[in-house]
Amino acid sequence: MNMFRRHSNHEIPGLNMASMPDLIFTVLFFFMIVTHMRSTPVKVQYQMPQGTELTRLTKKSSVTYIYIGKPVGSNDGQVRIQLNDKFADVNSIPAYIESERGRMSSEDAQAMTVSIKADQQTDMGTITDVKQALRQAKAHQINYSAEKRSSGAK
Repeated sequence: MNMFRRHSNHEIPGLNMASMPDLIFTVLFFFMIVTHMRSTPVKVQYQMPQGTELTRLTKKSSVTYIYIGKPVGSNDGQVRIQLNDKFADVNSIPAYIESERGRMSSEDAQAMTVSIKADQQTDMGTITDVKQALRQAKAHQINYSAEKRSSGAK
C-alpha cells in the first residue's frame, strides 16, 4: 500500500526575476519623460505683478523666457535683462530670439511665445525697449507673467 502514497514536497517556487529589469527601465523611462528640469538659473530678482485676467500657457515647449529685474546680490539698483543664463542688453534680443527659433521644431517655432517675467517696479521704458527688439525679431506673441491677485488686494 505504500506504493500508492505519494510523498509531496510543498515548497514555494522561487520568484521569477526575468521581467524585473524591464519593469525598472520602464519606470525609469517614465520619470525621465515626465520630469521637467529647470535649465536656466534665474540671476535677477523679480516680484511679479498681480493681475485678474490670467490664462495659463498650454504648450511650454514653444515658450521663451526673458527675465527683467535687479541682479541677485547687487545693491546698485540697475535693472538688467537676462537671456538664458547670462545678462544681455536690448540689442542682443533679436539674435537670441533667432537662436531660440533655431533650436525649436518648425511647429513650435511658428507658435513661439515670448514670456516676459519682469519685476513690478521695472520702468515702462525698459519694457518698451524689449518689445521693440522683439518686434524687430518678428516675435509678435508676447506674454507678460503675473500672479493671481488675492481677493483683498487692489
